[in-house]
Amino acid sequence: MYINKAMLFGNLTRDPELRALPSGGQVASFGIATNRVFKKADGSRAEATEFHNIVVFGRQAETAAQYLKKGSSVYIEGRIQTRSWDSPEKGKQYKTEIIAERVQFGPRPSGSGQPRDINTEEPLAPRSSQSGVGKDDAIDYPQEDINPDDIPF
Repeated sequence: MYINKAMLFGNLTRDPELRALPSGGQVASFGIATNRVFKKADGSRAEATEFHNIVVFGRQAETAAQYLKKGSSVYIEGRIQTRSWDSPEKGKQYKTEIIAERVQFGPRPSGSGQPRDINTEEPLAPRSSQSGVGKDDAIDYPQEDINPDDIPF
């Protein structure tokens, strides 16, 4: 058995481009950048950036085009595919892409980590207590003692 699996977490380098296929389906393409930090032989720290072309089909393509934009973080799972074509000017050309099978949006770039209303993009009001029940909404329990013999089960 052979495995062709790619897992990437990075930031979009351009807004998704949504196109319609002749069959009526949707396809979105965009690029993401991933970074790698490592130590050189002399002990100094270095960083390398890789750029990846991503292709998404179907409903995920529509969702990606709607919600993702340049700079957004995203997690991609998919397979690597290289396609080739003949160009009159340049001859044989190749392009390696990740065909996404799963797209998961990362945290918003605002950095606040606070939940936001999806309609207004305004931060949601914080709850007054951990359980979500305010002091005024507390339940007033009776102060009488419960006799275990009165319980029917």
